[in-house]
Amino acid sequence: MAIRIRHADDTVLEAHEINVTPFIDVMLVLLVIFMVTAPLTTVNVPVELPSSTQQPTPRPDEPVFLTVKADHTLSLGENDVAATQLTEALNAATKGNRDERIFLRADKTVDYGTLMDVMDHLRSAGYLKVAFVTLQGGNIPARTTGATP
Repeated sequence: MAIRIRHADDTVLEAHEINVTPFIDVMLVLLVIFMVTAPLTTVNVPVELPSSTQQPTPRPDEPVFLTVKADHTLSLGENDVAATQLTEALNAATKGNRDERIFLRADKTVDYGTLMDVMDHLRSAGYLKVAFVTLQGGNIPARTTGATP
């Protein structure tokens, strides 16, 4: 706070001036920080993501697991099944209920084309509710994501 004394009438006046230089310095530093970090926190693919207020679907008591092994063979539950007999095996496992969700697991070495062939078999058999099973962290089963082939 500065005091200015006028010699003419001897009254004391206070100067109400604030030193804004430190404030500007701090704001410039913050601006630089945000300019550097903002491009790093954004994704370059423009997508409008939908939102959902629904709770995750609970896992059924007896889920139907279809597994694609590393050697591209299929297993339904614990039993091996040939790709040509997949429809019959699925009908037996689901008791003909095509609305039942199929939990699809695949070895991480399975190529995309093989996985799409299995999805095509499921679709042609009429099973459109497919959930992909993944692992989260170590060996802890994670949630499944429903998808339509």
